[in-house]
Amino acid sequence: MKNAIAQPFDSTDVAGLKSTAVCPVAVDEKGNAAPSAGVTYSSYLALEQILTAQRPHSDAHDEMMFIVIHQVHELWFKVLLHELANLQLWLSAGEARRALETLDRSRAILAVVVSQMDVMDTLTPVQFAAFRGCLGTASGAQSAQFRELETVLGRRDRKVLDQYREGGAERLRIESAMDRPTVFDCFLRYLSRKGYAVPGDVLYRNVSLPLQPSPGVQSVVRRAHRDGREAAQIVEGLLALDECLQEWRTRHGRMVQRILGDKRGTGGTTGASYLRTTMSVPTFPDLWAVRSEL
Repeated sequence: MKNAIAQPFDSTDVAGLKSTAVCPVAVDEKGNAAPSAGVTYSSYLALEQILTAQRPHSDAHDEMMFIVIHQVHELWFKVLLHELANLQLWLSAGEARRALETLDRSRAILAVVVSQMDVMDTLTPVQFAAFRGCLGTASGAQSAQFRELETVLGRRDRKVLDQYREGGAERLRIESAMDRPTVFDCFLRYLSRKGYAVPGDVLYRNVSLPLQPSPGVQSVVRRAHRDGREAAQIVEGLLALDECLQEWRTRHGRMVQRILGDKRGTGGTTGASYLRTTMSVPTFPDLWAVRSEL
């Protein structure tokens, strides 16, 4: 593990900054993408690949829905990682309006992810049991994108790396995220840029370690709230994002409890009992800690 002491912001600090365009794009005089010849709805969205990516392992009718829901979750996780990388850029650059726009979109995406639990709630224990054995040891706990998402938001738990192959792409992405500043680190940089006295030991901390609650940071957050400017709006946006993530964890945990009861998870976890321990864990504890003092 390298010594990941926070440094002044650099675009290489965050993931997702490289263009993912599959081909060079011509632009018009306004800088907008020029029309592409021969592109259809199906080819633009790569529907042939997407719609043939569902491969049930049984004849159970409900397995198709189960697969699609989890694939859609992974697509939304991909978008969230893309948006959070942008959020880190805007925060570190002091761009409040852009940061607020990105926070609002990220919260809306998480709200959609939560709402998809309504579909999963239609799956009964008997229906799931009909194809559960086909999952083998596959488990949602192995979602590398969700682990990366947690890491970008601030979680530092190297035990999760044990689920991924040494040197594999999934493990490398999570390891890389653990050595970069978190969303909250970037928010502290934003506050510092705006003249708030963020404690130096937190602002330039070793970002590979868990962020600890800080009375000094809480004092700065209280001041930002009382100033009532854009920093206070960003705090509210981060709390809304955190609240949505906790809601997703709660809905997911209750869904697992309803379908599996106290059975062990397919990936070897304790199932619902493990998920219950994650339901009320805040992502940004310093932001919650000051609420009773405002």
